[in-house]
Amino acid sequence: MCNNKKLYVLDTGKMKMDKNYMIAMHNPATIDNPNPPAEFVEFPIYAVLIDHPEGKILFDTGCNPEGMGKEGRWPEGVQKAFPAFASEECYLINRLEQLKVRPEDIKYVVASHLHLDHAGCLELFTNAEIIVHDSELSNVMKTFAMTRDMGAYIWGDVMAWIQNNLRWRTIKPHETEVQLVDGIKILNFGPGHAYGMLGLHVELPGHGNILLASDALYTKESYGPPVKPPGILYDSVGYSSTVERIRQFADRHQSDIWFGHDANQFKTFIKSTDGYYE
Repeated sequence: MCNNKKLYVLDTGKMKMDKNYMIAMHNPATIDNPNPPAEFVEFPIYAVLIDHPEGKILFDTGCNPEGMGKEGRWPEGVQKAFPAFASEECYLINRLEQLKVRPEDIKYVVASHLHLDHAGCLELFTNAEIIVHDSELSNVMKTFAMTRDMGAYIWGDVMAWIQNNLRWRTIKPHETEVQLVDGIKILNFGPGHAYGMLGLHVELPGHGNILLASDALYTKESYGPPVKPPGILYDSVGYSSTVERIRQFADRHQSDIWFGHDANQFKTFIKSTDGYYE
């Protein structure tokens, strides 16, 4: 196992949305409470940089800084339902610059999926190999060709990927685990929250193993038991299967699970401005 890697948590801002998108039917109406209040929750958006002897690896890229606003890349309805907030220091390119890393220094970008808060800055990484689930990329590109109303995918993001001629590598449905470099493995979660989800397993001799679950598991509450699926869901059976697979994998490898948007867990992370994991 490679002992010379460092893992940095990049705080790229926050987002808000109705909690029903995060935990489906979390507060259902009853005869005694026919009109329960909605809850607009705030949660973190983050990326992970791994400095590895075989090349720098980025897991997810956060939101595009030009998404919000009157002239923003995101449609008005998306901006109102999923508003994002980030100071300039939180922009991904600035978080990397704080570590003296340029976009062209990144060898691999692993995109857990292509939603607006995970793939918004892919366009920056023209030198990197962009790794994504095959079903995710094919379905997003098909939707892009048919409509501008792409839900949690952003038409302007996809256009930027095309214009910047990104170099794609897809993980096929049958590839359940793919060794990326020594001590780092891509986990193919398949369909669930999105058309095709990827996770990353990182072996760190000092801290211990970390499983980056992204939105295959929004929060600890999602994990359960019982498993609580999100309101944003493509394949409910696939989602439940993925959660159980994550549970078994984490138990087998004694790995910490890092959830996609758990505010309480995120508070405990060492951020890139303070240090790293090794």
